[in-house]
Amino acid sequence: MARWEGPLNKIGEYRWEIPKSYKQGMRVPGLIYASEEMLGSIREEQAADQVANVAFLPGIVGRSLAMPDIHWGYGFPIGGVAATRVDDGVVSPGGVGYDINCGVRLLRTNLHESEVRPRLEKLLSELFINVPSGLGSTGKIRVGKREMEEILTQGARWAVKRGFGAKEDLEVSEEEGCLKGADPDKVSTRAKERGTPQSGTLGSGNHFIEVEVVREIYEPAAAGVMGIDEVGQVLLLIHTGSRGLGHQVCDDYVRTLRDAMRRYDIEVPDRELACAPVQSPEGRDYMAAMACAANYAWANRQCIAHWARECFVRVFGKSLRDIGLEMVYDVAHNIAKVESYEVEGRKLKLCVHRKGATRAFPVGHPDVPSKYKQIGQPVLIPGDMGRYSFVAVGTEGAIRESFGSVCHGAGRTKSRHAARKGVRDADVAMELASRGILAKAASRGGLAEEASEAYKDVAEVVEVCHRAGLCRKVLKTYPMGVIKG
Repeated sequence: MARWEGPLNKIGEYRWEIPKSYKQGMRVPGLIYASEEMLGSIREEQAADQVANVAFLPGIVGRSLAMPDIHWGYGFPIGGVAATRVDDGVVSPGGVGYDINCGVRLLRTNLHESEVRPRLEKLLSELFINVPSGLGSTGKIRVGKREMEEILTQGARWAVKRGFGAKEDLEVSEEEGCLKGADPDKVSTRAKERGTPQSGTLGSGNHFIEVEVVREIYEPAAAGVMGIDEVGQVLLLIHTGSRGLGHQVCDDYVRTLRDAMRRYDIEVPDRELACAPVQSPEGRDYMAAMACAANYAWANRQCIAHWARECFVRVFGKSLRDIGLEMVYDVAHNIAKVESYEVEGRKLKLCVHRKGATRAFPVGHPDVPSKYKQIGQPVLIPGDMGRYSFVAVGTEGAIRESFGSVCHGAGRTKSRHAARKGVRDADVAMELASRGILAKAASRGGLAEEASEAYKDVAEVVEVCHRAGLCRKVLKTYPMGVIKG
């Protein structure tokens, strides 16, 4: 991929603007959050050009944004954020991506590292057996057409009603684990066929379950509200999405909206930015189908968390109450939602696209769970499997600047194909083990393509967002054991 040579003008600390003059037709400037040191790698691919292309979308307000974990994606860059007016703006499936509501769920425990280390291998084996993973994996849940439609409309609530977890889990999930407006009739038969056998599965690619340990606490009071009290405390992080169902929904609607653009006389510089007015029949249909896929993903993570809890109980021979596997939070990384923001002195309803970006709402925001009203919404930012992850909280700065959004992870520097070149899973596993990290992968090449060298350093990514005022760091964790799809 050719090096990008477009303009990046420094407009503030960690803020680089692509001016509207860069391309005729840009409706707003672009803005990339990054450190000076990151600019070299950002210019190595064309993701910054995608930021400029997103600025062509009808109804876009503010700026076309990119977080410091920016890298090349379909239509939008991964790490991209864009808000369009609901009244006269568009929705674009490329602004959500193929893995709709790929997201993360964090659970805390009462266990200490010293207690888990001796049984870590057994714990990983239990998780590997009891949570189906890998490309095309099928799950333990068998549902018919009617129940599939309940999953699509009820999300994690369906899972809790079936005995997978507790209602307290819903209280600390974004949207309480269920996005309104879902309509299964807007989801194709093919998408439902792909989703039916995959309920409750981890999937492949960068999806994972990670047993991790707290290494640093920056804000003890905020961490305490999350139930995280000490260095050495063990946590569990789950990262997965809507599997083949979400992929098919995106695929279906990219084609539908590509045709619709001609009817609405919409022109964009990249056909991958297929879009339609939010209020059009096509736009409403996509939003309803996307909500179904998002709900499927929340149900998926809810079931996986339940089976993980069962694994901990078996391995440690304690009750769930004693182990204390309580949810901290669950947040989406790929989603489009209608939210209200002040733009140029006016309160507007906006369709906020977050693609590889995390919602980051501040203290007192009405959509933050009551438990976290005094500290702000937890923001879960996983890194690669060989380094560290972070938990932060949202800020007013994110509301003012980035439509309540922040980074979602480390961001790739190498494609999966490039990462696998000349690297074996066994070598990656041995290198991780030498640093006290056990890893299992369901598919050949799964560890090689997810090696640390394929990713940016998430500490640098989070530091940019922290210093730019989009979030506040609360704690840092290190991996102990990882299962990769």
